[in-house]
Amino acid sequence: MLEHKKLFALDIGTRSVIGIILEEQDGHYHVIDSLVKEHTERAMLDGQIHDVLSVSKIITEIKQKLEEKHGPLKKVCVAAAGRALKTERSKVTIDINGKPLIKNQDILHLELSAVQQAQSFVAEKHESEQSFYYYCVGYSVLYYRLDGEEIGNLIDQQGKEASVEIIATFLPKVVVESLLSALHRAGLEMEALTLEPIAAIHVLIPPSMRRLNVALVDIGAGTSDIAITDLGTVIAYGMVPVAGDEITEAISDQLLLDFPFAEEAKRELYKNDTITVTDILGFETDVRKEDLVSQISPVLDRLASSICNEIMELNNNKPPKAVMLVGGGSLTPELPKRVAEKLNLPENRVAIRGIDAIRSLTIANHITQGPELVTPIGIAIAAHHSPVQYKTVYVNEQPVRLFEVKKLTVGECLLAAGIKMNKLYGKPGLALIVTLNGQNVTIPGGHGDAPVILRNGLASSLDSEIENGDQLHIEKGKDGLRADLQIKDLIDEIPKKEVTIDDKVYSIEAIITCNGKVVSAEDAVEDRDVIECKIPETIEDLLISLNLHEYIIESRPFRVNINGKETFIPSFSGKVYRNGIEVKLHNSYEHKDHIIIEKKKMPTTKEIAEVKQVMLSHTIPISFNGENIHLHKPISIIRRKNTVLSENDQIKDGDHISIEHRKLEPFLFQDLFGHVDIEMPAQANGNFVLLRNGEQATFHSRLEAGDDLTIVWPSKEEMKKRLDLPGQA
Repeated sequence: MLEHKKLFALDIGTRSVIGIILEEQDGHYHVIDSLVKEHTERAMLDGQIHDVLSVSKIITEIKQKLEEKHGPLKKVCVAAAGRALKTERSKVTIDINGKPLIKNQDILHLELSAVQQAQSFVAEKHESEQSFYYYCVGYSVLYYRLDGEEIGNLIDQQGKEASVEIIATFLPKVVVESLLSALHRAGLEMEALTLEPIAAIHVLIPPSMRRLNVALVDIGAGTSDIAITDLGTVIAYGMVPVAGDEITEAISDQLLLDFPFAEEAKRELYKNDTITVTDILGFETDVRKEDLVSQISPVLDRLASSICNEIMELNNNKPPKAVMLVGGGSLTPELPKRVAEKLNLPENRVAIRGIDAIRSLTIANHITQGPELVTPIGIAIAAHHSPVQYKTVYVNEQPVRLFEVKKLTVGECLLAAGIKMNKLYGKPGLALIVTLNGQNVTIPGGHGDAPVILRNGLASSLDSEIENGDQLHIEKGKDGLRADLQIKDLIDEIPKKEVTIDDKVYSIEAIITCNGKVVSAEDAVEDRDVIECKIPETIEDLLISLNLHEYIIESRPFRVNINGKETFIPSFSGKVYRNGIEVKLHNSYEHKDHIIIEKKKMPTTKEIAEVKQVMLSHTIPISFNGENIHLHKPISIIRRKNTVLSENDQIKDGDHISIEHRKLEPFLFQDLFGHVDIEMPAQANGNFVLLRNGEQATFHSRLEAGDDLTIVWPSKEEMKKRLDLPGQA
């Protein structure tokens, strides 16, 4: 088999290092050799190399042993420990109101802003001020939203706001740097890098199954690494510092076995119900699985509880659909059963997955098969299929080193360089806030420009792939311009109306005022302007705008001040008719209305008295010398200033008048002389007789309606006879 088809991989664990060599041909893999070496010192802690010299020594020993059989080994595939990974969710929302249709670059900018925010969250949680001390090893979009509603794709969408939520995974740079140092000291070049959970998932959970909520638990010697899949991706990573060594130590204590023999007994108990062991005193004992499990039950519970608690926390406090156990520690007796119980899962939903679950894989006969080989085999295969390589890119002349989980893009280089994605786009121009017809209106400024991105001197985009040594030049987009518009841009259409007033047609257009002054629609709008664009709303406003003030005066109520009291008299008031119906000045009007103004009347004194129910005079009918006449006696006197008004004098709008009421007294005979002219006959001797209904009366005789009055001038003889008549005096 050709040399370049040979894959050398290392699984650098907490207690041991496993080296493995695979050969690949046409998609089929064959494990030709493996070697395990335990650390002699505490060189590893939580997935990070703490003693580079010690780890490089173990790696060198494994390399040399394998080279004796298989020839020189120059390159190796390795994995970063899953327990060093940090996952974080992040959501970013942007305002898109009034912006052009969303393009792919806008979406990428939104996603990368969310990734950078997640990067900051990780840095804050782990007490580091520099978020770019963490590599983003991948992110997945959980959803996009447009105006609060989930949407499949934002491209070419418009609305008020767009948002994205992502889940991103980060790895401290120091983990990779220390790994590179250990390999370099061992004379090895890193051919490819992967992540331990990704390696195991790659060979056990195909992409089509990653939409299921499954927990993968890699139980090693010192730690148990956990990865959770859901929504088509790995959503969380975790680790608990409890693993197989604690079970082995418990068996060692119970059975008085040396640690390696206790480890062997643990594996045997997984397969058999009874095993035979020889303790440190040389005694041989048969041990039943049931008895030993009972003796180490507290430690088993502690391991199962630690794993299950971490799974629940990583999985939003809900159990997954299934759990896969890999690694040497997965062979712990009754562990799958106890994990199932604590997660309330059926027993068949928790299973140990060994290398037999890896498709298209064969293993040399001399190699002991077990679940501990899943991760190293996965490292070799995953690194071969999806290698992670180091690249150096220069961002604004500053070198940035990245390792490639997938094809690197310009956007990811900017993240690694610590450039704030949300600061790349130009700021929106200053907005104007104006008041239009009493409503506050915000006029946004111009949109900021996209950043200028040059890759090796040529225009590029955030999703452009980069190559090693690329030169990137980034310039912040220009800020948007201040809002600039005319008043007419705020008004859809300046209102106009046409009305007919007393058979004359008038055209009315809305009046525009700015800060109280009449302006043109062409004038520019300034910040804090108070703009009014209103057409006269009432008939009164209409008449004022047309300078028809006389119509307003004539149509107002008739008023007169009587004895110092203001009095309105509707019957003499002006009237307004709109399309034949009487209305008030404060009523509105519409386009094409016909308005008629009926002027107010100028009443007489008599008409005023009638309306106010004031009796001006008392009248009775009588006859005098055969002629019917009416006697009048004034009861009320109406004056304007000092002038007494007659019944037919006109009263003007706004006049001040006084009304004086007199006592009603009876008519006397003498009142007649104020209404008739008396002519004395030529032959009269100066004497006369007053007759009322044929009877002699005096000047003070009271009159009644219908009385017949006569004045007679008798001769001396007639006078004497009258005086001689009985009863005449």
